[in-house]
Amino acid sequence: MDYTSFYVSDPKLRHIHKADIRDRVVHHAIHNVLYPIFERHFIHDSYSCRLGKGTHRAVDRLEQFIRKAGDNRRRPVFASKCDIRKFFESIEHQTLLNIIEQNIQDAETMWLIKRVLDSFSKLPGKSLPLGNLTSQLFGNIYLNEFDQFVKHILKERYYIRYCDDFIVLSDNAEKLIELVSKFQEFLRERLGLELHPHKVFIRKYGQGIDFLGYIVLPYHRVMRTRTRRRMLRKNTSKNLPSYMGILDHCNGHIIRKKLAEQVNY
Repeated sequence: MDYTSFYVSDPKLRHIHKADIRDRVVHHAIHNVLYPIFERHFIHDSYSCRLGKGTHRAVDRLEQFIRKAGDNRRRPVFASKCDIRKFFESIEHQTLLNIIEQNIQDAETMWLIKRVLDSFSKLPGKSLPLGNLTSQLFGNIYLNEFDQFVKHILKERYYIRYCDDFIVLSDNAEKLIELVSKFQEFLRERLGLELHPHKVFIRKYGQGIDFLGYIVLPYHRVMRTRTRRRMLRKNTSKNLPSYMGILDHCNGHIIRKKLAEQVNY
């Protein structure tokens, strides 16, 4: 399989590898077969690249969890927010194949999946290319092992994940510190992954929880400062409707006014 390589900033620089048209048909076919099989095994609260999910539903769910964990503000709420270091680059092909094989026994299908995985690597036997439809699904299949561990072994009720970012809520900060160690151990030993050492935060809800471009606060939700600045920098009449749609999900009156003024809307 051949890939076209290029970089995008969204906002951070990402190296994209896009399959050619013929191979993209194969990726879609694999996705169409595997998605309904694995979708029923996924936990409810993973929100990346799934039908009926998405970023806004994830943030809505986080706010719902905060209310429940804090008994409608009667108890303090702490959030542990974690990020997996170089997630797609670190996925082990054989581990992923072993997970898929638990649900797919057809030899020809497994052969084709292996061909797709073998077509790309940044490290020996590792990595998925950003840009493939199958990569997003494979990522969810891979991290479903972690989701199941958190929900059914650790029995954490207030856990939510979007791709390689996840949050756990508790009214006990010390408990969250202990949980982070358990997360690190499972990810390293079971999946060959590591938490990003500079992207693990435990903070009180009142300080604001940064998740998927928004800051969730006790009585409102605002746009992340970096995202707001990027909107103002890249604003045009063409992308203004998209920005306005994003701002519909937070308290963004001032930024909406500035964006409209920039393009004389």
